[in-house]
Amino acid sequence: MSEYLSRIKSPADVKKLGMVELERLAEEIRERLIQGVAKTGGHIGPNLGVVELTIAMHYVFDTPQDSFVFDVSHQSYVHKLLTGREDRFETIRQPGGLNGFMLRTESEHDSFGAGHAGTALSAALGMAVARDMSGGDEHIVALAGDAAFTNGISFEALNNVAAQTKRMIIVLNDNEWSIDKNVGAIAEYFHKIATNPTYVNFYDRVTGLVEKFGGQAARHITRKAEEAAKGVIGRGMIFEEFGLGYYGPIDGHNLPMLIETFKFLKTQNRPVVLHALTQKGRGFQPALDKVKKFHGLGPYDPETGETKAAGQKTYSEIFAETLNKLADMDRNVVAITAAMPNGTALDVFRPQHPDRYFDVGIAEEHAVLFAAGMATKGYRPFCAIYSTFLQRAFDQVVHDVALQELPVVFCMDRGGLSGDDGPTHHGLFDISYLRSVPNLIHMDPKDEDELQDMMFTALKHNGASAIRYPRGTGPGSVVKETPVALEVGKAEVIRDGADLAIFSLGNMLPEAEKVAKALEAEGHSVAVINARFAKPIDAECVLSYARRCGLLMTLEDHVLAGGFGSAVLEALHDAGLETPVVRVGWPDQFIEHGKPDDLRAKYGLAAEAALERVRPLLRKPVSA
Repeated sequence: MSEYLSRIKSPADVKKLGMVELERLAEEIRERLIQGVAKTGGHIGPNLGVVELTIAMHYVFDTPQDSFVFDVSHQSYVHKLLTGREDRFETIRQPGGLNGFMLRTESEHDSFGAGHAGTALSAALGMAVARDMSGGDEHIVALAGDAAFTNGISFEALNNVAAQTKRMIIVLNDNEWSIDKNVGAIAEYFHKIATNPTYVNFYDRVTGLVEKFGGQAARHITRKAEEAAKGVIGRGMIFEEFGLGYYGPIDGHNLPMLIETFKFLKTQNRPVVLHALTQKGRGFQPALDKVKKFHGLGPYDPETGETKAAGQKTYSEIFAETLNKLADMDRNVVAITAAMPNGTALDVFRPQHPDRYFDVGIAEEHAVLFAAGMATKGYRPFCAIYSTFLQRAFDQVVHDVALQELPVVFCMDRGGLSGDDGPTHHGLFDISYLRSVPNLIHMDPKDEDELQDMMFTALKHNGASAIRYPRGTGPGSVVKETPVALEVGKAEVIRDGADLAIFSLGNMLPEAEKVAKALEAEGHSVAVINARFAKPIDAECVLSYARRCGLLMTLEDHVLAGGFGSAVLEALHDAGLETPVVRVGWPDQFIEHGKPDDLRAKYGLAAEAALERVRPLLRKPVSA
């Protein structure tokens, strides 16, 4: 049992510890993280990197009166351990357990929930302005990784901070990584600061001074660092140009220095930035050796870091391998990712076609506009972006791609339920938010081979295309050597029937087959159709079976509101048919984290629930 961590029931207990005890607490937290996440999976690397930062923040500030806003918030595990959730840590990302991100409904210490990058500065500024308007005196602290500053929202916030509040603290957690290595001018700029000899010398001197003299040394060195920033890096630091005080860079693992610096920053009557250098994966060698892998992963061996051997290929891997094929066939094919080469498997594409691979950082809006620009010059961009993250670029999809009928392909990984990552990462809305967009086709494959065919179809299509595919593996279908273009808007009839027609979209086909098999055993004739297209739907097929069967069912791994089932209802209405439709999909609410099979059973997306709903509407089978 841990000596110090077990004593921490609230942040107030952190303040009771001396410096030696705080250092020991940090060691115990790292061990708890390594052992706990080994069982549940999760974002181990980012959390190992912010142990001292989080301890120092809770030592100096007072939540929930003071507010901590974590960018993305997958690095909030240490915060959870220090705010009364240590006894439930083994439940993180498990059904009914702690969420893997900040969640306002989970704790009063979680002031703002987040699952996407670039949100912390704007949210924190909103809190600071609200505090100012209400006459409060609490502190607002935003902790944002360096990768968050590749996101346009962060700069929109920076443009307003100094003009709208006099007190706000931004902690720049600089570890040079998002999931992959950070890219672009901002990453190079931070690297220039961190590696400048003047700063290195200051850090070497200040470490000893703080240990010897405490707070006065911290005040002295931060002022000197500020002067050096202006004199060495250029006319002024970028943050200074935005009207913020800049302090650092300092060692993000030096607890005495962090504590004294935070005490100093509390006294400042202007918005400030503390630049802290941290090491992602600190304290766990496997996470240091394989930074990308240990950003976020499933269960692993806490001693060796080994994970279970990969089985069949994931949809992401099939996507990347197919893109390699298409790039070999067409020199105009290019791949674009928004800082997710590993998550989308484009790290499989990158070595084969390095000159046609573009990582734009965490900047989905820019990624889509960048793709649109390339498309105007004859290139065929494939944008690999998670379904939940493409939401951020909706305006660019509409205004810049679809309106101009540009042949950009949106490959939406994690389309559908994303399991343990929870509501911020479930891709349950893309049909709804894209189906209304003119000049865009939307596809959803039943298996791996059909994903390849849909990508080839998109390549041949003279306009915008979207393909959604789920997280993880599919049914294991063999992918043929040469892809085939599908007829746009044409469904595939898997089996014919006369009593009920089941229109299944994407990965719901196995459930449709289960329903059909059960009903056929009861004497019913059931058709199963692989819809393939969410837009345009195969209206001819829908109307034909509506007239023939008199009862339809739709299955989709998507919300019902505005989804595929809604498109079927619209087609029936437009044709003047009143054929009843049993729609199976996710309800009009945010779905919690959990195991996909369990959540489908809970919310009625499994075959058993579908059978209960459709049986009362079926005609009784004719006796033999």
